[in-house]
Amino acid sequence: MALRPVQVNIKAVDDAALGRFWARALGWSVSGSGSGATAVQPAGFDWRDPVGVGVDVIAVPEAGSTASKNRMHLDLATTSAAHQRELVERLLALGATPADVGQGEVPWTVLADPEGNVFCVLEPREVYRDTGPIAAVVVDCVDPRAMARFWEAATDWTLREAGDDHAVLRSAGDTGPFLEFLRTPGARTGPDRVHLDLLRFPGDDHEAELTRLRALGATDLDVGQGDVPWRCLADPEGHAFCVLARS
Repeated sequence: MALRPVQVNIKAVDDAALGRFWARALGWSVSGSGSGATAVQPAGFDWRDPVGVGVDVIAVPEAGSTASKNRMHLDLATTSAAHQRELVERLLALGATPADVGQGEVPWTVLADPEGNVFCVLEPREVYRDTGPIAAVVVDCVDPRAMARFWEAATDWTLREAGDDHAVLRSAGDTGPFLEFLRTPGARTGPDRVHLDLLRFPGDDHEAELTRLRALGATDLDVGQGDVPWRCLADPEGHAFCVLARS
């Protein structure tokens, strides 16, 4: 038994507008725009049998719009210095703004989307040459090794690197983005607007998967979701995630 990361979930005041921004940023298409949930996906993406991950923007009125660094953010890939400059310019024209999270002098560019969610546009790196537009889903945490152990056991992704300051997972098929854990002792502990959605494989039992996750150290999480077919949980450091229903 295992679960697959299928999408990055972003809370927004205006899901349609933020969905359009991310679709243009990534070169993907949108569906369900204006329904309270806007899916942003590459061509041919099937969330029930995904290659890589999509983005799901969910309308939550209290999401707020102040620029902030969530404990989870996206790193965008580029193929050359010129591509990095062009992408940053295009994102600024789409409504992104420069963000200062104390990064200092670094080769990547830190921006915030139109609702204030911080993300990075990386300088070209060989390791991300085949990820598509999203190079990595990055998680701030206290203990990268422990987080990597939990997420490797929880999902079908495999551990590629583990150290005291940095740990990396990627899908077994070497497709899509990396999942990276960065040691960040001062990371915020409050609710985040960005999290991962996971999906069980066909034939696996939903409740059995939830029981397995709890045995690994996950805890049930009430974010006011009410009676819904998915389950909200938190990993051992309190990062929220959802286990979707297949129907």
